[in-house]
Amino acid sequence: MKNKFIAFVALVISLFLCYHFWTAVNFDNIKYVKIAGQEVRVDLALTTEEHNKGLSGRSGLKENEGMLFVFDKPDKYSFWMKDMKFLIDMIWLNEDLKVIYIKSNALPISYPTSYGPDVSEGFAKYVLEVSAGFADKNNLKVGDGVLFTY
Repeated sequence: MKNKFIAFVALVISLFLCYHFWTAVNFDNIKYVKIAGQEVRVDLALTTEEHNKGLSGRSGLKENEGMLFVFDKPDKYSFWMKDMKFLIDMIWLNEDLKVIYIKSNALPISYPTSYGPDVSEGFAKYVLEVSAGFADKNNLKVGDGVLFTY
């Protein structure tokens, strides 16, 4: 009886861990990014087409709204402001969900200039775009942690 109980507990723990790791990488479910004490509702950019389009063509973002770009692997990703109509803050995150670089108040007229961290600052797996001024208003800094919620 004791062995059956131990086996049952081990099975439950295994199922829980499998579920946890499966949902942890299921980016389709991300709805919010908690950053600098704020909860930002995000639209996801998961595909190459979505990465290329980004926020271009939109008229703006509401406060605490943004777009989260999710990449397959950590790398040096650069962003530009092609067809943008408003200023934004861009926040690069590594795979450990730590801020590695911030570009505040990126101007639409800066295109074709691109922004991104130097290799020395690390590789990003995610980039969060939010309304201009968000980083300064919330005292966001390199090294701050981020949480994805569903």
